Amino acid sequence: MPHSSGFLKLVNDAKAIVKETDVTGYKAMLTRGETPVLVDTREDNEFAAGHVKGAVHLSRGIIERDIEIKYPDKSMPLVLYCGGGFRSALVAESLGKMGYTNAISLDGGWKALKESGLDLE
Repeated sequence: MPHSSGFLKLVNDAKAIVKETDVTGYKAMLTRGETPVLVDTREDNEFAAGHVKGAVHLSRGIIERDIEIKYPDKSMPLVLYCGGGFRSALVAESLGKMGYTNAISLDGGWKALKESGLDLE
């Protein structure tokens, strides 16, 4: 799906300030024994169609409303993914504004995760 120039500007502005990793970086975190919460920020129908096993579903539409209840520790590592890494960058930016210091957008998103070898549901 082609993205509008306004949306891409928002995403690029967010990517300039948020932490990002890719699938290799995420897997390296796990290998080091780190335990970030993997958060799927896609829509309900996208999550239902398939997701990484154990991922928490907090879609972009509700995450800002619910994150502090589910994860009040604002230093907790949160690896956020969407379809390709655009919406997750916007979510990471929002969470940063809310005081979350370790919100990380997964570049490549679900497209990359499907090819990663991680367990999927």
